[in-house]
Amino acid sequence: MEVLREQYEKEVVPALMKKFGYKSIMQVPKLEKIVINIGLGDTKENPKSLDNAMADLTAITGQRPVITKAKKSIAAFKLREGANVGCKVTLRKDKMYDFAYKLFNISLPRVRDFRGLSKNSFDGKGNYSLGIKEQLIFPEIEYEKIDKTRGMDIIFVTTANSDEEARELLTLLGMPFRA
Repeated sequence: MEVLREQYEKEVVPALMKKFGYKSIMQVPKLEKIVINIGLGDTKENPKSLDNAMADLTAITGQRPVITKAKKSIAAFKLREGANVGCKVTLRKDKMYDFAYKLFNISLPRVRDFRGLSKNSFDGKGNYSLGIKEQLIFPEIEYEKIDKTRGMDIIFVTTANSDEEARELLTLLGMPFRA
């Protein structure tokens, strides 16, 4: 499944060099990492939900997630500093490209009423974020085995200097943006 990496090297790099007028291949923006985060609000009432979320994330990415903890206490949310609040995975290299290919070509088309991703979710520094409402769009998740539908945040971190460069990079990699 090294399709996306080969596509990047053969098609994306020359297209970006031509469009933006880069002198060196080292100037061409590339995908640095993909971070997938599941935030859980119910870990205090249901401690098993963290284990289930970690199992889902492991099945989706093929990598063991790390547990994220609260940085400070917030009384309104009944949250204590150091309490478990979710889990995340950082994908790099081949696993990153495999996940991106699976997301663009298999999972996102399975979303109900999918018309494309928003072009406005860039952060100004060339990184893109998207939210998914349920983990069922991934083929590794079996409907009978889940306890609750959970959403996740997926962040694409690029080496691009501007949103325009990052948008062009992700479009050439196959990200389905809205027309």
